[in-house]
Amino acid sequence: MPRLEPALRARLAAGGRCLVPYVTGGFPGVDAGLLRELQDAGADAIEVGIPFSDPVMDGGVIQEASRVSLEAGTRPRDVLATIAQAALDIPVAVMTYVNPVFRLGEDAFLDDAVSGGVSGLIVPDLPVDEAGEWIGRCRRRDMATVFLAAPGSSPDRLVATAEASRGFVYCVSTYGVTGARERLAGTAREVVESLRPLTDTPLLVGVGIGTPEQAAEATEFADGVIVGSALMARLVEGDRAGSLGLVRSLRAAVA
Repeated sequence: MPRLEPALRARLAAGGRCLVPYVTGGFPGVDAGLLRELQDAGADAIEVGIPFSDPVMDGGVIQEASRVSLEAGTRPRDVLATIAQAALDIPVAVMTYVNPVFRLGEDAFLDDAVSGGVSGLIVPDLPVDEAGEWIGRCRRRDMATVFLAAPGSSPDRLVATAEASRGFVYCVSTYGVTGARERLAGTAREVVESLRPLTDTPLLVGVGIGTPEQAAEATEFADGVIVGSALMARLVEGDRAGSLGLVRSLRAAVA
């Protein structure tokens, strides 16, 4: 399977910036074909969410997408099967929560993720200072562990996040849950600049980025962007073409 961090570093080495679109696994239309279309639209990697009933990081759009997906009976292994079916040439990172991982069992979940072609995992409700065993299990499988750095994080926590993250560091641009904002928060730059001396792992900004203009602004100081709610909003409305058009516009903006 394509490795997450080398793929992002290759984009940076070529003088570009990284684009990682997010989609909610199991939502109608989020199938292997859509993942391949996102790849063709210019994604450097794709983040796929495993729906969960209490998604504490996610705002209204992704909560609704998760609800629909869960009501359709989606299970973690269904999402991983879709990723495997897509057989992408770019890496896939899965975002999930502690409960689905522990319910299946950490080793079983990781083995299924590896078999499905996943190369990175994001578990936002797993604190980095409690993740030692998880990190070890992931390292043994060459699975990238992506941790979040948020505004207001203490210097010690930033150091721990920088040291534990592989693939990229998820730099949360603003306080609160996911969702498009009218403008890019100034805290985004603060988070990135605080991490820059601590690691050479790619620093990608997410939460609150929904337009090409915001993406271009973020990549003036960050290594790339993650865009989820703005993309899923179009899919929730049934506008598959619009979602792919947004990704193409984002690609042009951060090229």
